[in-house]
Amino acid sequence: MSRIKLLPETLASQVAAGEVVERPASVVKELVENSIDAGARAIEVGIQRGGMSRIRVVDDGCGMDRDDALLSLERHATSKIASAADLAAISTLGFRGEALPSIASVSRLRLSTREPGAVAGTEILVNGGRIETVRDGGEAPGTQIEVRSLFYNVPARRKFLRSETTEARNIEHQFFLQALAHPEIGFTLVREDNIASQLPITTSLRDRIRDLYGAKLLDDLLEISLRDRRGIQVQGWIGRAGVSRQTRAQQFVFVNGRAIDSGILSTALREGYHTALMRGQFPVTFLFVDLNPREVDVNVHPAKREVRFRDPASVREAIVEAVQRTLESGRVEWQRKFNAPAAPAAVLPPGPAATRPDGGTTSVSSQIVGRDSARPSNFAPLDQASRADSLNLSRPIDGNRPEPQIEPRRDQQFQIIGVLNRLYVLMENSDGLVLVDQHAAHERILFEELRRRMEEQGVPSQRMLLPQIFSLPPRDAEWVECNVATLQKMGIGIENFGVNSFRVDTLPAFLEIADAAGFLRKVIDELKTTSRSSSPLRLGEDMIAKTVCRHAVKANDPLRYPEVEKLIRDLLACDLPYCCPHGRPTMIQISHAELEKKFGRKV
Repeated sequence: MSRIKLLPETLASQVAAGEVVERPASVVKELVENSIDAGARAIEVGIQRGGMSRIRVVDDGCGMDRDDALLSLERHATSKIASAADLAAISTLGFRGEALPSIASVSRLRLSTREPGAVAGTEILVNGGRIETVRDGGEAPGTQIEVRSLFYNVPARRKFLRSETTEARNIEHQFFLQALAHPEIGFTLVREDNIASQLPITTSLRDRIRDLYGAKLLDDLLEISLRDRRGIQVQGWIGRAGVSRQTRAQQFVFVNGRAIDSGILSTALREGYHTALMRGQFPVTFLFVDLNPREVDVNVHPAKREVRFRDPASVREAIVEAVQRTLESGRVEWQRKFNAPAAPAAVLPPGPAATRPDGGTTSVSSQIVGRDSARPSNFAPLDQASRADSLNLSRPIDGNRPEPQIEPRRDQQFQIIGVLNRLYVLMENSDGLVLVDQHAAHERILFEELRRRMEEQGVPSQRMLLPQIFSLPPRDAEWVECNVATLQKMGIGIENFGVNSFRVDTLPAFLEIADAAGFLRKVIDELKTTSRSSSPLRLGEDMIAKTVCRHAVKANDPLRYPEVEKLIRDLLACDLPYCCPHGRPTMIQISHAELEKKFGRKV
């Protein structure tokens, strides 16, 4: 007797539905994508009890006639592909023809649709995959789909759903993803018969981000202007250096208008930020990657959350380059803030006398430090030993060498007020108050200087007393053979020593390495995920950062006015002046508006 049996059509549909419809948010995703593919300009999503009781999606798209409406409920019936060749160049969000019949098989579904100009529409009622009623409908042009009692006939799936609040939040997440990907479409979310979010049609992603997340987040973002690299277009908005989150909750990546999760793209983002991001933190990104549909395969995951690229290295390179250039362009904006000097200080009339601790009196206006003062009173005196020379590692530190007094320049881009707690430099610019962490700022200056010096002059290396010979798996061995030149630029002397075996006799001098073989395996794993245009010193940058941390000025180190001025000017000249090599911010801007709010001058 045969043990293999053909499943009933109803059971097979429910099994297939489990791959596409995981939870109410999956239903919203599939229905909204169908509305977008139908050319809708306005989409409304309504939910009750987290979508478990009812989900309703209404659009003003092209609609369907009766024959198409009935056929849309059949499995693998679609208007988006017609042959196997179409799978190689999918340009729509949906294409399998599985979503609607899968949803109908595990719910009570009502479909109402009408084409523009048609006298009457079509209304279809489906119960658990069985069509019960087909009749004329009088709804507005477009399509309305109402899903009730999701998983009512599959209790094994229903019991795995979360609370109503959790499911509602998952639906809101999907709603936000679709709204971000298509700012040219108006979206409305109705929760328990109350409008939870209403997003009008916008002309730019900037406006849609502001509508969803507020103007405050938008102020922390930098725009990636459209960049085309070998047919791969990258654009969007990313967080400034130092702006990050502890999770990927605000890391949104879209490929050809489709929200996806991709390890390749996440790695590329991390690579692009590099030292502009603290370890364990994730960037805030709204990244859009557009490329030829033939270069990406979306037919990988049933829920279409994952994709495969024909040339993943080129996609990674395009993203890394776009992120790096955008962060560097942010430096121009920072410098622009310092180009306009702060307004001159008003001359105050003599104020009321204030009592001094010694019993004397002094005028209040006389306590204000003049703008033409060469050195405010809270700077170290010029003859005091300091660490000015540590701004340049190539010179020995000599605290007794006389330092010429520097008057503030008339064209100075900023006004130094003083140093708070021997750590934070207080400055005034045209936008308000700026606080600079002298240690973090000096770390960034020394880091870029030392890295640049090593890239120009080469990485110092030292020969090992006993060369080590080790073997690698075939794939890693092939990679090493193709990248020997890169490894040698890093100060690693390596050569072939037989089949899949290598000999190492030289290592970078600034790294403390006990196990050369283990170090090489780490090098291979990390370099595989980096960009081809990355610095050959990438793996040594952690050690460089630790080195400059020891040489940088510390908290409580007194600085003279010329030293502080040089520190700020050198910082503004850095490639990434707004964060230290560990990703911590070097400076914080407090605007005039924020200060006025603090003092109750503005609401």
